[in-house]
Amino acid sequence: MEKLVEIIAKFSRVIGQMEESAKEQFNFSDLTLTQMSYLETIYQLQNPNLTELSLEMNLTKPTVKVAIDKLIEKDYIYRVKSDEDRRSAHIHLTEKGKNLNQMHDEAHKSMVQMIGYNLDSTEIKQLEVLLGKVFRKH
Repeated sequence: MEKLVEIIAKFSRVIGQMEESAKEQFNFSDLTLTQMSYLETIYQLQNPNLTELSLEMNLTKPTVKVAIDKLIEKDYIYRVKSDEDRRSAHIHLTEKGKNLNQMHDEAHKSMVQMIGYNLDSTEIKQLEVLLGKVFRKH
């Protein structure tokens, strides 16, 4: 298990470095990695409301609301009142937020390229299965 801890720590560092590098390259240095995670989750959930986002991120609504307000101030997202329930609002990415998400995707693709360079197709399929098991929702 200790070897796995070491590998995961290195993997985490490499991903962080790639994301930081992409942030600098695309001039998104005003965001933290946590804020980038919010934007990626909003993109994946396709305009969630606050409840959906807090459930997905496993955080309290007040915590998420504070983060959302900061991202609105920075012009990465905006709220749209729900047509069905006027008390609820959905969170949308601005063009700036969409651009950031494209940059984030590029960082992920760089990681995939690195994996593809070092593993053959059978090993990649095995890795997909194993990581799928690890990160499957309960």
